[in-house]
Amino acid sequence: MAWNRDQMAARAATELRDGFYVNLGIGIPTQVANFIPAGMSVTLQSENGMLGMGPFPTEDEIDADLINAGKQTITELASSSYFSSADSFAMIRGGHIDLSILGAMQVARNGDLANWMVPGKMVKGMGGAMDLVAGVKRVVVVMEHSEKSGAPKLVDACSLPLTGQAVVDLVVTELGVFDVARGKRPLTLLELAPGVTLDEVMARTEATFAVAGEVAA
Repeated sequence: MAWNRDQMAARAATELRDGFYVNLGIGIPTQVANFIPAGMSVTLQSENGMLGMGPFPTEDEIDADLINAGKQTITELASSSYFSSADSFAMIRGGHIDLSILGAMQVARNGDLANWMVPGKMVKGMGGAMDLVAGVKRVVVVMEHSEKSGAPKLVDACSLPLTGQAVVDLVVTELGVFDVARGKRPLTLLELAPGVTLDEVMARTEATFAVAGEVAA
């Protein structure tokens, strides 16, 4: 079976805590905004200068001038505030963001992250990911377990240009959840998605990993 993208985002949302200031990356991570637990106070921050983002709009709510860093239309809240991107990155670099949920092209078993370019392909720029992984207190990666070619994305060592070294704390894929702990502990499989077997995860993962007791059982 495995999780679909909504289920991956919902699992990542369980890493949120009351009072957190959170930055959501482009792709699956943006969907986390739709799964914030009821009653929990979480403030979403966007690099382009917004604090306090609401969920994605319905067709009747769309405002083309109101976008996140990924150019997606969003909604505002009564508590939303706007500021320059310079102030936005001052928040990030100053360590004021509790959690960043990002996508990735590769994550190494020691927590290295590659998510900004593939050599030989045109990119618009490195974006804010390098600042985020250096300044945010906790980094969760949500990504597909394999590339379209079938090549693994959870690897022993990244072959793509790095965004940051030993910066990832947790990885969520459609197959399960891995504790990375920025390389401070062995890479460990914490959870399997429904219908996924340990053999399937092992076959599709390059990185060497341990298995938590409750999963092995």
